[in-house]
Amino acid sequence: MIKTSLIILSTVVFLTGCMQQADEPRIPVRAPAEIINTAPSEVWQTIDNQNVLRIELETGYVYVELNAQLAPHHTKNIKLLAQEKFYEGLNVYRFVEGFVAQGGDPTGSKMPVKAQKRINAELSHKTDKKLAITALDGSDGYAIRTGFLNGFAVGQNYGGTKTWMTHCTGTFAMARGNEINSGGTEFYITLSPQRYLDRNITVFGRVLEGMQHVQQLQRTPVEGKPYNPIKRVDILSDVATQDQSVFEYLQTNSAEFEELVAARTNRPEPWFKFTPNYVDVCAITVPTRRKS
Repeated sequence: MIKTSLIILSTVVFLTGCMQQADEPRIPVRAPAEIINTAPSEVWQTIDNQNVLRIELETGYVYVELNAQLAPHHTKNIKLLAQEKFYEGLNVYRFVEGFVAQGGDPTGSKMPVKAQKRINAELSHKTDKKLAITALDGSDGYAIRTGFLNGFAVGQNYGGTKTWMTHCTGTFAMARGNEINSGGTEFYITLSPQRYLDRNITVFGRVLEGMQHVQQLQRTPVEGKPYNPIKRVDILSDVATQDQSVFEYLQTNSAEFEELVAARTNRPEPWFKFTPNYVDVCAITVPTRRKS
């Protein structure tokens, strides 16, 4: 009976502490729009166009930054696929509302010339020492630690020696069958967070611009009309004479980004009367813009 009373008392104390934490006075912080709009040029990082894919759909262009640090082999392979025009004549053949849009060759019969049809999975990036990230406070149901690394949302193990990209909206990943190393050509873009897929599939990029064009794709085939054809997939640096797009993101190890995280953790706008003192890694969109 005494033990039960102690457990109940401990629970009450814990819950009271949580309530007090949530009800504590807010630390003054600027609104997200102000933080982004006033961030100086030196905290904006230019993205290398050699690691940006431009996917041309009937609905418009989708620009994807590839993560050569965490998934170097997938990055190299899809760049080879782009250069040999593998995706021309193929389509985004799977669209699941609120889940993913998946493109490539649904028959599996088309063979690459120089690229690999199948590639070993890169579910996480292993390092001998802890890889520094801009970590978020608070617990996460899918990873010991979450945060940001060079503009990408990531998860980590306890020691920081395994790092992987998380399935947030606009994640670019490689589809596969049941066999872990069966992926290689079929890519997908997440339409909403799908964190339960983390570390089950290789994630190797994020959409920089053009999610609206993905969302505008046909949900089901229409008779007499091509179903979401892929017109072209190019490395952006390879089409520099036709497309001078250059993107930059707010450095995720900057003081401005840390302030942005604080503003997302406890919303400073007067409309909000209660804030939970918590933010999920997928609830923070890394500010990305075209470089002027």
